[in-house]
Amino acid sequence: MTPLRVFITGASSGLGAALARQYAAQGATLGLLARRGDSLAALIASLPHAERHRAYAVDVRDHAAINDAAQAFLTHAGGVDVVIANAGISVGTLTEYAEDIAVFADIIATNVVATAATFAPFIAAMRAQGAQGRPGRLVGIGSVAGIRGLPGAEAYSASKAAVISYCESLRLEMKPHGIRVVTLCPGYIDTPMTQVNPYPMPFLMAPEKFAARAAQVIAAGDSYAVIPWQMSVVAKVLRMLPNAVYDWAFSKAPHKPRKTS
Repeated sequence: MTPLRVFITGASSGLGAALARQYAAQGATLGLLARRGDSLAALIASLPHAERHRAYAVDVRDHAAINDAAQAFLTHAGGVDVVIANAGISVGTLTEYAEDIAVFADIIATNVVATAATFAPFIAAMRAQGAQGRPGRLVGIGSVAGIRGLPGAEAYSASKAAVISYCESLRLEMKPHGIRVVTLCPGYIDTPMTQVNPYPMPFLMAPEKFAARAAQVIAAGDSYAVIPWQMSVVAKVLRMLPNAVYDWAFSKAPHKPRKTS
């Protein structure tokens, strides 16, 4: 059987690199996309079957370049089984600061619009494969921060809430074609994105453990999962809290640092 064919954005570090290592250990053929070509090359050199994998030094805001990378990987691998739109940025934003509006737009472009731009070039190939009995998976990365808005994280919370809703819509659209859409909502994972947080992070999880659990969820084709499981309990409680209770509990929560330069 053809090895699993997996395309991952934001693959040069953090969750993306952990997912790449997880799938490479399973013998998959990888297409790894990120802005930093040198980091991608070093990652691929460290993986099993390095000759199978391909690196694409692309900014996910460049939709034409994503499309080119997708077509190149489809040609190289002969198809695709899993596409993980993992690229994302997280930084504090406050609407009262005019300079944060540009940061807000950048977060939405990277976290939301680029997710759709990542999936789009692969759908036709996945539909064809589904007709031949090899359905694919489109995987969006949400966040627990997208379940309720967090103070000081207006753009990030909004972007992840949008990813969750977008993937739900896409899941319904893809169902007749046999394509599974999987939404993963990480809690606190120990990556460069969270290591700048100046506050305690409950249930902090190693990226390798996240990747192992994520691969299980993706293989099962589950529609939605919060990882780690402890944060799924927190997420359910947050959903049920009345606004007045939520506001009282979180209005004084610590903020993620803003981008100051």
